Amino acid sequence: MSKVVLGFSGGVDSAVSAVLLKKQGFEVHGVYLDNTSEQARWEAVVSAEKMGVELTVLDVHSELEEKVCRPFTDCYLRGETPNPCILCNPTMKFPMLLREADRIGAELVATGHYARAENGALYKGMPSNDQSYMLCRLTREQVSRLTLPLGGYEKKQVRALAEEFGLPAAHKKDSMEICFIPDKDYVGWIERRAVLPGPGDFVFHGEVIGQHEGIVHWTVGQRIPGLHDGRKLYVSGIDAEKNTIELALWEELFKTQFTADDFNWLIDPPKNFIPASVRVRHTKWEEPPCRVTTEGESAAWIICETPVRAPAPGQSAVLYQGERLIGGGFIGHWAK
Repeated sequence: MSKVVLGFSGGVDSAVSAVLLKKQGFEVHGVYLDNTSEQARWEAVVSAEKMGVELTVLDVHSELEEKVCRPFTDCYLRGETPNPCILCNPTMKFPMLLREADRIGAELVATGHYARAENGALYKGMPSNDQSYMLCRLTREQVSRLTLPLGGYEKKQVRALAEEFGLPAAHKKDSMEICFIPDKDYVGWIERRAVLPGPGDFVFHGEVIGQHEGIVHWTVGQRIPGLHDGRKLYVSGIDAEKNTIELALWEELFKTQFTADDFNWLIDPPKNFIPASVRVRHTKWEEPPCRVTTEGESAAWIICETPVRAPAPGQSAVLYQGERLIGGGFIGHWAK
């Protein structure tokens, strides 16, 4: 019987994944990455025991700090908008799962992500809950050892399977968006770790029109309160050095060209422009056709057929060809 190492949180997704993997004939070994509360750890251990899944608990606090928390903080202080899951998956979560797999002699690792891993490639999951965007920075080697049992399911189907299987997680709430900020107050969390920039200027078309409370409260594309000459205004840029926030009208947020830095290709990097489609945020509806090529040593240059709304520096630009995910990088400060 082949072994597989499953990222196991005790939630409905990982619990159903464990059952599905067993039904496929795998010997399932769970790994709980301990980075939140004693209660959460206890619930995962109890759930694994009830399911007959051998569980290894790994304390990841120090590695999470180095690989995710510190970069997340630094991004906000630079006026960028990071996605912590995209930071975590290739640098912490999957390396730890693979190390455990190597330790016990398992060829594959698995998670409860709603995406498909087939023949060394990644593909979108079901449209209603596709999470392939979050996996854009996995390496080709990591993808080659990955299986994703929920790739063909919608969330409501997984809930129904949990009921059918009699799993204790069937009615458990979904996990929080940022696991290391349980109260969702990311500004307060950053403030406890670093000295925050103070108030600065809102600038619209070169004119100072007000004061902001601090750049970490804002992201590109966000609307500011109130109206200016009867019009809504939105954040179009954040200058951390000057401590200023540039504002724009809605129609001025849309861009057709931008760069994605530190680009991670899941295909051979193209030497010339190739067709693709792009997501600039974790969304179900915005994925315009584009052309893309390499730019310099590590970036991608993306030209969209239809303008995209407010590509935010620090967020990820993720490329697809049809259903296949072909790579992702961090949106740069240059766009037009």
